[in-house]
Amino acid sequence: MRVGESNWAGNHTYAAAGVLTPRTVAEVRDVVAGASRVKALGSRHCFNDVADSPGGTLLDLRALDTGVEIGDGTVTVSGSARYGDFAEQLHAAGFALPNLASLPHITVAGSVATGTHGSGRRQPGLAAAVSAGELVTADGGLRTFTRADAEFPGVVVGLGALGVVTRLTLDVVPAFDVRQDVFDHLPWGAAYGHFDEIEDAGYSVSLFTNWADDDIDLVWVKSRVDAFTERRELFGAVPADGPRHPARAAGITAGNTTPQQGVPGPWHERLPHFALAFTPSVGDELQTEYFVPYEHATAAIAAVRELAGLVAPVLLVSEIRAIAGDELWLSPCHGGDRVALHFTWQPRQPEVEAILPVIEERLAPFGARPHWGKLVHDVRGEYPRLADFRELAATLDPDGKFRNPFLDRHVFNTPGEPSSRGR
Repeated sequence: MRVGESNWAGNHTYAAAGVLTPRTVAEVRDVVAGASRVKALGSRHCFNDVADSPGGTLLDLRALDTGVEIGDGTVTVSGSARYGDFAEQLHAAGFALPNLASLPHITVAGSVATGTHGSGRRQPGLAAAVSAGELVTADGGLRTFTRADAEFPGVVVGLGALGVVTRLTLDVVPAFDVRQDVFDHLPWGAAYGHFDEIEDAGYSVSLFTNWADDDIDLVWVKSRVDAFTERRELFGAVPADGPRHPARAAGITAGNTTPQQGVPGPWHERLPHFALAFTPSVGDELQTEYFVPYEHATAAIAAVRELAGLVAPVLLVSEIRAIAGDELWLSPCHGGDRVALHFTWQPRQPEVEAILPVIEERLAPFGARPHWGKLVHDVRGEYPRLADFRELAATLDPDGKFRNPFLDRHVFNTPGEPSSRGR
């Protein structure tokens, strides 16, 4: 057993009594059945304590390899698999996942459980691709949930509160190629006046800004090669003359990004921002993200811009992108399309935590929901099926062995009551 381990960013040291590394599903079942407190670890790419189990046991599932099974329209993988670990195999078989996150380094189960997403106005988050999941429940039992089960929409984005996910089945589509075209200096007025057209400019579109500059620094357009339309400019933004890092304005070079400048390549080598072989993003950073209904996108963006003087000094870069809605109970995109406002912060946590309440207050009128795996002050966004999720958790985990302080603060508190962190 190992103690004193930290998350990917190094801003949270796990308070569990120890870490175990099971190699089989049977070992996972035995540990869970005998534990009083237990949680699963993925790639540790959470910036808060959602995956911690103070005084309990953490399960490092990296050694749990249940193989890759490619079927008719699906792929089944270990929950501990990273997207980058099996994407090439899937592509070689002629298939693709509909979308990927910015980082191929993250695990499937962890990404799905926290509502992680990619980009694209018509592309839902990664959890929407799940058609079945295998879950080790509190008594050590092994249950499979599919879309035919009434509880399925509550199980998928489960925050680790319902059990340990050992296998997931994902929908796939025919393989496709993607090209990336980056545009410099989009005027803010163009972003407000042509937001829909900009989001429709490609399969996946991201805007990068520090909020304080006179324009949006970058627009990163990822297009399916079979649906590409050439553009000499994008509402005033001009094609980049070389590869760009999202945090270019902070002086970061593009060495770890995926190939740009219109060079076609397989979906799994273009949809992520960052290449699997390199440290992703900036590396030494913190992250926060809020989701607002798509119809409030430009108003929410304008509201954050008013905070530029507060935000920019602590920021590395912000990303603005759209995600299609889904019906998963605790998904940030439950019930309709959303726009995500993402903040990649400098590693200055006390200052970041002082800013979060201000941002959340400013975004509250738009019904903002946070990303479950990133820094958050309080969970305020409405989740219409939250009561159902609590009931499901009570059924699958009656003794609360998968509970932890994060879940107690932000999920199982009394409806309408602010989380304990804010008191």
